[in-house]
Amino acid sequence: MSKKQLNGKKKTAEGTRNVCVYCGSGLGLNPAYREAAQKLGAALAANNIGLVYGGGSLGLMGEVARATVDHGGRVTGIIPGFLVEKEAMMRDIDEIIVTEDMHQRKRLMFDRSDAFVALPGGVGTLEELVEQLTWVQLGRHTKPVVVANIDGFWTPFLSLLTHMKADTFIRPGLDVSFTVVDGAEKIVPAIAGAWEKVPGPSDEVVLAKF
Repeated sequence: MSKKQLNGKKKTAEGTRNVCVYCGSGLGLNPAYREAAQKLGAALAANNIGLVYGGGSLGLMGEVARATVDHGGRVTGIIPGFLVEKEAMMRDIDEIIVTEDMHQRKRLMFDRSDAFVALPGGVGTLEELVEQLTWVQLGRHTKPVVVANIDGFWTPFLSLLTHMKADTFIRPGLDVSFTVVDGAEKIVPAIAGAWEKVPGPSDEVVLAKF
């Protein structure tokens, strides 16, 4: 059973959109990653889009959550009990959900979200992104997935998908569909465009199919 801890701030409004952001519990070496996380948090708040994320206060996770809060946005953190101390659970947000395990955490993040964004991160971020891409590939959901390729961080991953398709491990009819943007300021417009079913991306947004 999950445990909710509400700090008395406003709850997530009914009928509003929420975006799940996957990102590292570290900052990485490139200052552009931190700047992107801060810009994304501010953009979510400015557009009345709630943030759903991993619940920690460290690294890029903490940066995107603090930026959302600082600009008046709504934040839901979902974290398994064993990571509460390790990832320094953030408490000054609208809602914290402490789960029993990683599986429950990921399921709740999916259920609470209308779209998914991958900022730079490590193995955990990669695993969460790949899970969502797999579910899209298998037709389990149609929620938008955006890869924020900040300073080319995800380029090796995108190259791997191209290699998989060339070697027929990604077969025709099982395309992996998602959106690639190269700047934080393009993330919310890309998501909004998908929600509005805009026919095609702009020159600065790449709709990737591998």
